[in-house]
Parts: sequence; structure tokens; C-alpha cells
Amino acid sequence: MTKRSLQLLRHFPWSPLLCFGFAWLVMQTGLMQQLAWKSLDWRTMLRAHFQPPPDPRIAVVLFADDTEMNLVAWPPDRAYHGALTELLSLAKPAVVTWDVILDASREGEGDDSMGHGVHAAMERGTKVVTGSVTNFDPVEIIAPETTGPTRPLRQITGDIGRLYGEDHALLPFPQLREAGLYGFVDAPHGADGIVRMLPLVVRVGGEVYASLALQTVLAYYDVEPEQVRVVLGDGIYLPAADKERRIPINASGMYFINYRYDQNLRFKSDGHGEEGSTGQDELRLDFPTESYGGILLKLNAHYVEQNPDWPPPPDLEGKVVFIGQTVTGKADAGPTPRSAYAPLVLVHANVVHNILTDDFAWRVPDAVIWSAMFLVGMGTVWIARKGTLFLMVASGVLVLAAYTNLAMWGWIFLSWWFPWVGPLLGFLLLESFVVGRRVWQEQKSKLAIKGMFGSYVSPEVVEQLVKADEPPHLGGRETEITAYFSDIQSFSSFSEQMSPKRLVELMNEYLTVCTDIVQEDGGTLDKYIGDAVVAMFGAPIAHPAHAYHACVASQRVQLRLAELREKWRAEGDAWPEIVTRMQSRIGLNTGPCIVGNMGSRTRFNYTMMGDNVNLAARMESGAKSWGVYTMCTEATRAACRQHGGDRVVFRPLGRIVVKGRAQPTDIFEIVGLKEHVPTSAHECIGLFEQALAHYYARDWERALQVLERCRALEINQPGVTPGVSSNPSLVYQQIIGHYREQPPPPDWTGVYVMHEK
Repeated sequence: MTKRSLQLLRHFPWSPLLCFGFAWLVMQTGLMQQLAWKSLDWRTMLRAHFQPPPDPRIAVVLFADDTEMNLVAWPPDRAYHGALTELLSLAKPAVVTWDVILDASREGEGDDSMGHGVHAAMERGTKVVTGSVTNFDPVEIIAPETTGPTRPLRQITGDIGRLYGEDHALLPFPQLREAGLYGFVDAPHGADGIVRMLPLVVRVGGEVYASLALQTVLAYYDVEPEQVRVVLGDGIYLPAADKERRIPINASGMYFINYRYDQNLRFKSDGHGEEGSTGQDELRLDFPTESYGGILLKLNAHYVEQNPDWPPPPDLEGKVVFIGQTVTGKADAGPTPRSAYAPLVLVHANVVHNILTDDFAWRVPDAVIWSAMFLVGMGTVWIARKGTLFLMVASGVLVLAAYTNLAMWGWIFLSWWFPWVGPLLGFLLLESFVVGRRVWQEQKSKLAIKGMFGSYVSPEVVEQLVKADEPPHLGGRETEITAYFSDIQSFSSFSEQMSPKRLVELMNEYLTVCTDIVQEDGGTLDKYIGDAVVAMFGAPIAHPAHAYHACVASQRVQLRLAELREKWRAEGDAWPEIVTRMQSRIGLNTGPCIVGNMGSRTRFNYTMMGDNVNLAARMESGAKSWGVYTMCTEATRAACRQHGGDRVVFRPLGRIVVKGRAQPTDIFEIVGLKEHVPTSAHECIGLFEQALAHYYARDWERALQVLERCRALEINQPGVTPGVSSNPSLVYQQIIGHYREQPPPPDWTGVYVMHEK
């Protein structure tokens, strides 16, 4: 090597090559690739504010919680599906697509009804597509002699061995696949749980079949399988609307979803409308959406009963109608590029929307962008050598801003995906110095646990988590816990009578007391919702006596609040009277729940969810109706008694059905801890239990006589106890008064149905 060559090597600006080379290597890791996807999700969420409304040719019908509560539980008898399919066909949609696996594992009388409904719809010109899925086990094997209109795709160019698939498939039940079409719902998730690439063609054994989305498009355009050409690594070609339409796919038959339409929070101001509406903020889909139960009733009323009082069904003529399910606890839902939790039928709806509108995403080749940013980096090195520090910083900021705007603009208006994270990382490494990366990597395990749980549990519990042989299971897991909900009585009046500064001071003092007690008794703080405290006992570290500790914590909070009221009164005019009369209501329930780290990969919360959590919330809100301040379910009382004996004193309040549930629940007032409960309260409890026995026996007169004696012994008295307008004795006097005028049915078991939350 000559002397001149050595001089050139010595003076070559290696820093851009090293920085961009290191950035490129880092981007090959799974973590950074997920960050790259997440950066695209951010652009997708921003794009939602600029994109046009969805194509009106697509509509969605959801079997959600309102249908579960008001019509039938999931899974319903398939006769419902058949009735809905046949009624929908009367509205003349082009295609009805069921994002549901209706296989033969649950046979029943409804199979024939649904098969008939699909056959009738197909006869009327409405194509019906149902779901199937590839399967490792030989449940049902697709063979060339399979009857029905669904046929494999034959014109395949490329190696079908690279296609997503299995040797077997789970098919619709026989009557269904003989009457209608089916497509494959396989939707492999990425490492973050989000479906971003969807197989449009699926391999089953040695055959290739259309996905649910592709089959829907073929049905919409009346394209036969023999007319479809699949060129792996290029696209799927099909004749449609007087032209040959191309759908881009990679060599594995995967389609990059240009995900646009999801769900948004909208306010329903009048409280009237769809089945199950509450007048509260509700999640609504961007696509025109109907409730499964609601549209079934509308269609039946319009086409069968011809009832003019019912609103007309939506205009579905010529449209593609997707039917999906998203019931809480059994939901076909999950994370999407725009939501932490949304109905997954939207994945297929977005793919069909892309194809119908030729709205395909395109990834700008990495080599083009990396090369351009490398050359720009070389320019900044030259500026650093020749120009001032200000010029170097200004040029760096300008490059970062310009490329960020290009990446945003390209995705929002052209659906061009410019790789953003990697090139910017290389440029930032060139412009700045990263400190302490190795130290952070060595400490990240313990820091992650402390950072995640330090705000929720006591320091002692955090140390147990850090020192544990195995890290806690993060992500959803089912475990038995006791859910804890508390709320300040009439809190809205506080903000009317207090300045924001004083209200913050008051809430900080109150919430500190509540949180300290919850954590001292081994509870985990879930969240604050204004003045409300939501906590769980029994997670993340399991504790067999969680119900007992939750009950004790609830009474310690009530006792400490009484001390705070005395303190505030002693401070004279520092606080308005409403503060010195503050009361808090608490609700508890014990049972299996899903707990864990939930949300997106970048924004999450350690929380709980499930029916038992909702029931605990109903205990807190329902306490007001019964004139008590702490209420729990039978499950909590039984678990508390098992581990705490008779230290916690309970009073039975009867059997109720809370709003939103069908099964009755035995509820109890937590009167207090044994060492604090006066003799008069025990006497009141004894009389109340006698009154309940007469009540269950329909002996109204004797029940009222005992309740009259019990009422005088109640701890909470209207006009005496702050904020109390009733108590359990008064409540049952009113209930019995109603039953004396309108006796319950003969099969009545003492259950009282709550009409309020």
C-alpha cells in the first residue's frame, strides 16, 4: 500500500460509516424492529385525523356485550346466525362475511337452520363467506372431492412451500360449506401481538386456498377461482370492474395491511339509540356498524313483522357486510396499529377496503434511504470540519426535521412507508454521544420491575419482586384476587365549593391515606380515577388471605377517614362543611380475574380486568342504594372468614342481580372490625337477619315488624349520618311495600333486581 493510500485512509471520514453501520446492525434486533413498527403505528394514528371516511361499501355487524346481555350469550344457537344471514339477504348486500369459525365440533339443531339461511341468501344473490382456519391436527382434511362452491386456486407461480399453512384445516360444518363459501381467517401476530401482515393465500396440504378477505373480494366481484393468478413475490391478479386488478404480496403470500380504520371514542348525548346504549362515551367503529342483536331485531321487524314503529334497517344493498364477535372475556379482539384493544374483524375489513379502493401501502427500499442519509451524514461531517458549531447543530436539526416531515407526509398522503427509526438513529449517533449504554443493559432487569411496580405496591413488595428467583409473569394471566373500588360520596360538590388548589391539597391528603393503608395490607394500587381508588389484593405476588386483608384495609380506611374528619373540623374555617362530613364508599369482590401488564408495548398499565372486577365496581356504586359505606359479595365474605375468622363483622343484605349481569349475587355490608363494632350493631344485625328470613318466606307483615325495630338500631340514619338518605332497614321496607302491592311470581327466590349501577 502506498504512502498516499495510507494518508487517504487516515483522513477518510469513518464516523458516518461506523455510526450508520452500528445503527444498521442494531436495527436487525427484534427490539428495534418492533420500535420501527411502532413508529409506523404512530404515523397511522396521526393519519387517522387526515384520511377520508371509509368506503361506504363496507359495513360491520358486531356481536358485542350489548347482544350478550340483551339477546343471547356467546356462542349462540346457530339458528340465530341463520336467521340473521337470511334477513340480511333481504337487504340485498353483495356479500355477508362471517369472521367466525363455525366448525362441526358443536353440532346442534341450529346447523340445519343456518345452512338453510345461507342457502336462501345465496339463492337471492347474496354471497355468504364463513371462516375456516388451518390446523396442525387432522380435524378435517380438505380434499379435491369436497362438495360446495369453495375451490382451491390453481394458477400459482412460485414455491407454495413458502406459503403460510398446515397440512389440515378446521372447516365450517358440512351444511354450511355445502351452501356457501369459506375463506381462511389465519392471521399470524407479530412479536407485539399485532397483525400487520396477513396471508391472502393459504396452503392446506398441497392445495392453495383464498383467505377470508380474498374470498370476500372474489365473491364481491363474482370472480371464479380459475380466473385468479397468484405470482408469489409479486401479486395476486384477478379480473374486476373491467380491468385486471393486482394485489401486492411477498414470496410467502403475505399482504402488508394498510391499516386505516379502527374505533374511536364518541359521545352519545341523548342516551337513545343502539341496543344497550347508556348515553355515556362509547367506542364506535369508523366503519358503519350495527349491533348483532339490534340489526337482527330491525331486519325482523321490517321484513317479517312489517312494524312501522321500528326504525328502518340500514341501507346494505350492494355492500360487503362483515360479522364479528367481541364479547368481554371471550372476545375476538386484540391490539391493532391504532388501538390497544379492538375487534379483530377490523383486520379483514381493512384488507378488503384496501383492495376495493386500490389503497395499497408501499415500503420505500431501505437501501435508497440509508444511502441518502449516509451521504447527508457525510455532508454534516464536512460542515463540522469547515463550519461553526452553530452551523453544525442547525444543519443537524434541519435534517432531522426535514426527514421526519417527509416520513410523516409520505405515509399520511401516499401510504409510502419511509424507514424512520434506523436512519435517524444513525444520524443521531453521528451528531451526539450516547453515554452509559452498557450500564443500562446490565441494570435494566431490576429497573424494569422497580419502574413498573414502584408506583403500585409498597417498597417491601417491590424488593420481593426484585429478589424473586423468577420474574413476575407480565402480560395477562388468570388468578384469584380481591378487587377493591372506593369513591368519595358526592365528590362533584367538592369542586363547586373549593378552589382547585385547595381541592388538590385535600385529595393528596386523602389519597395518601388510602394508598398507604392499601399497600400496608399487601394491596396493589391499580389506578386513581379522579377521587376513586382502584386496587387489587393477591397480585402480583399471590397471597391466600387476600380477601381478609382487603376487608381489613377497607375498615382501616373508614376509621382513618373518621380521624381525618375530626382533624379537619379542628382546623376551623380552613375547610368548608362538606369536607368535615366527607364519606367514602367501598366495594369488594373476590374471584378469578385477568391481571397483568396490559396496553401497548410502549404505553401500558399493570391492571386487572374481567367480570369479577366489574362486580366489585357494582358493589361500590350499589352501596349508595342500600345506605351503607362498605359492601362486598358472598365470595369475599367466605374467603375472608376462611382466613380471618370472625374478626370482620358482616351483615347480609340479601340476594340481588346487579345491572349488566344475569346471575344473582348474595351481598353483604362490612359493618366493621370486631373490636370496633358496638353491641347495638350486633343486635341490629341479628334483627335484620330475622327480617330477611321473613322476607324470603313472603311473610311481609312480620318482616316489617322486625324491620321497624331494626331501623332504630341502624348506625346510619337519614338526617343524622352525613350524606345518608336511606339504610338497609328502610330499603327493605320500601321493597316489601312494593311486593305487597305487586306480589312476586310463585317461583321467586328472594332475588331483587337492581335497575341502577
